[in-house]
Amino acid sequence: MTRALTTVLLVVLSATALRGQEPPPVTDADRAAAFPDVDGHAAHDTAVNYFVLFDQLEWQSLDGGDSGAWDTQGWVGGDRNRFWFRTEGDVRNASFAATQTHVLVGRAIARWWDIVAGVRQDVRPGAAQTWAAIGIQGIAPYWFDIQATAYVGASGRTHFRVETEYDLLLTNRLVLQPLLETEIYGKGDPEHGFGAGLATLDLGVRLRYEIRREIAPYVGLVWSRKFFGTADLAEAAGETPPGARLAIGVRIWF
Repeated sequence: MTRALTTVLLVVLSATALRGQEPPPVTDADRAAAFPDVDGHAAHDTAVNYFVLFDQLEWQSLDGGDSGAWDTQGWVGGDRNRFWFRTEGDVRNASFAATQTHVLVGRAIARWWDIVAGVRQDVRPGAAQTWAAIGIQGIAPYWFDIQATAYVGASGRTHFRVETEYDLLLTNRLVLQPLLETEIYGKGDPEHGFGAGLATLDLGVRLRYEIRREIAPYVGLVWSRKFFGTADLAEAAGETPPGARLAIGVRIWF
């Protein structure tokens, strides 16, 4: 606005100088033209919006067969308060090998961070079980996408999970996405195949091409490892260590 007023004054001075006259004084009308009343900008909107992301919707190669996997999340709500959901799992030999579903309520606590709380329902492996969940999610410095969630289940079982990923833009459409995910259990749970302590570590890298921003096929490599009591339980059950595997899929959001 100050720049606009300066421009008006320069124009008036130039015109009057050419005529050899003194410039007229600045009037209230001049000030009103330079500083018009504008509506205040609302810090947070009240409109209800939504977002759904199929971050992973893929086929994976496994020793002794193939596998399907998905990882989906989304939200509905306003700028500060939102209803969140997450669901992920694996399909092997035409049956669900592992599934998890989160239903969460979230609130923005900083520009890039939300705190979430709710429940998680596991259907596989083993008998269904429910966990209370609380966590934090957002964008860390250097644009790392982070989800850190703690869980409390039946019989005092505890579980902590961290997932982080990063989008490295090779071109405007070609994106390399490294991902790291780890799980820690406070107590052993042989029925569901988990031991106490560090249980799993998953590393992956996926290269996607964005045909449109909303649709991007990709190819990648995924590596998984089980540790300590969880590895012992898997070996006793006759499971083959998953190791590295090829992943081919598509990423979709709307």
